[in-house]
Amino acid sequence: MNVLKLQTDIEGKKAYFGDIQDTLKPLGYDLGGNWGYDQGSFDSILSRDGGETIYLRIPFRVLNGALDEYDASIEFQTPIVIKHVINIGLDNDQSSLLTSSFNQFQDPLDTDGQIKNKNKWEDAGEQAVKRIIDYLH
Repeated sequence: MNVLKLQTDIEGKKAYFGDIQDTLKPLGYDLGGNWGYDQGSFDSILSRDGGETIYLRIPFRVLNGALDEYDASIEFQTPIVIKHVINIGLDNDQSSLLTSSFNQFQDPLDTDGQIKNKNKWEDAGEQAVKRIIDYLH
């Protein structure tokens, strides 16, 4: 997987899941789809250009409780920047629900595409994380 690990001060910071989710939602963060009762991540889009999307993912682990509980205690881990490339265009698969344009059911061209301008995306991710850290104090 091609990811950029970010150097930030969020690692080890603790929060209550419900409080931080309520804070981050208006800032464009959603609970990542790969969550479990003992871990998860907050994901946000840094850039979207055609079929390429660059995400900031801030993973965390659950210290007390379970992730479906508002007052679950979480601890943040190392944030990463990832790139996801989807297939835009015709899909010749007969099971396709769409015949042209964007098809969300197509397999991605490159789920973790090569990130160009690494310094730019590291800086953008680190700046976004700094804004979140301000809410944790």
